[in-house]
Amino acid sequence: MVYNVHTLKNGIRLLHVPSPFAISHACIIINSGSRDESESQSGLAHFIEHLIFKRTEKRSTNQILNRLESVGADLNAYTTKEYTCVHASFLNPYLDRTLELFNDIIFHSTFPEEEMEKEKSVILDEIASYLDQPEEAIYDDFEDLLFDGHPLGRNILGTNESVSKLSRKDIDDFMAANYHTDEVVIAVLGNYSLAKLVKIGEKYFGDIPANLKQRKRAAPITNPVKELIFQKPISQAHSVLGSQAYSLHHQNKTGLLLLNNLLGGNGMSSILNLQIREKYGIAYTIESGYSPLSDTGLFTIYFGTDKEKVERALSLIFKELKRLREKPLTDVQLQKAKQKFIGQIALGEENRIGLIVSMAKSLIDYDNIDDLQTVFTKIQAVSRPEMADIINEILDEKNLSALTFYPLT
Repeated sequence: MVYNVHTLKNGIRLLHVPSPFAISHACIIINSGSRDESESQSGLAHFIEHLIFKRTEKRSTNQILNRLESVGADLNAYTTKEYTCVHASFLNPYLDRTLELFNDIIFHSTFPEEEMEKEKSVILDEIASYLDQPEEAIYDDFEDLLFDGHPLGRNILGTNESVSKLSRKDIDDFMAANYHTDEVVIAVLGNYSLAKLVKIGEKYFGDIPANLKQRKRAAPITNPVKELIFQKPISQAHSVLGSQAYSLHHQNKTGLLLLNNLLGGNGMSSILNLQIREKYGIAYTIESGYSPLSDTGLFTIYFGTDKEKVERALSLIFKELKRLREKPLTDVQLQKAKQKFIGQIALGEENRIGLIVSMAKSLIDYDNIDDLQTVFTKIQAVSRPEMADIINEILDEKNLSALTFYPLT
């Protein structure tokens, strides 16, 4: 896909992706997330993401929310361990309106005390709601187990105690220390010329004072393998297995993405779904996941089932992992896995907002964006010996920690 990058004098980058359609998509991504918080500030990055919609120097909450919705556009935001993202989809004539609003909420929010208190209550409810969903909560608890003692292990939402104590000073200090202009990307996919985007981008972001990167993130250590079991007031058992894995910059990243998709990724034809759910009817949901981060990664296998079937499910999973380790993929099996993965990636291009967000993240992570053909070439280049090495390392059950939630007896 064709794209252009223009860097403002303060380091903010504008990513331009031309598109012939009537609908445009834009995002502003900041390379700052929950891993950049101190322990006492847990939940702060997510708290800020909520508060930027509450009041700015010239807009009330209603005016912020109606600025794009009044013209039929969609505006939303999210926080991860490493990013904060605001994104919007809108009709082409409203690019100026969208980027002006991005500028207003990111760089001119006022964080009034009364709004902070109201939003703390909202987030505390969000935390309570999240804890009521064991299939979600178990992932956070597992990350805490795997990254014990490191910010990557903490819940993005924070805790009741940490959120309740967050202050305006915490917000100001965090944004000054982490909202670096040279780690901000404003990306637009739409029917505009580069010159138009640069003109609007300079108009709204060219005068933002430079705040260049000084922070250096501490990489996590590898903790000993652990196996924990907790009883919860739930009706079904939930279990996660996994380990730290390759980072965004590791040479085996593509191979593990391919393996994950084959093992328990998208679709009903994954190995785990066919063997555990379809063949034995053990688990309604079984999946694997791989999330590469800037200096580490996370590989997981999750399933939910009746408590009487947990041991059987684990036995069958370990049987499949052992089979993959001891019986290397054939050329035909590997090529089929590549074809499936390539097809899914190509179809994913249809999600236009997902595409522009992904491209903006790639610019932050790699200072480069691979086109589809380059991505496909990297996938096709994964060899059988490389896959065998990855399988033997990542799928070795001796390296897998485990966390299980059992229903109360």
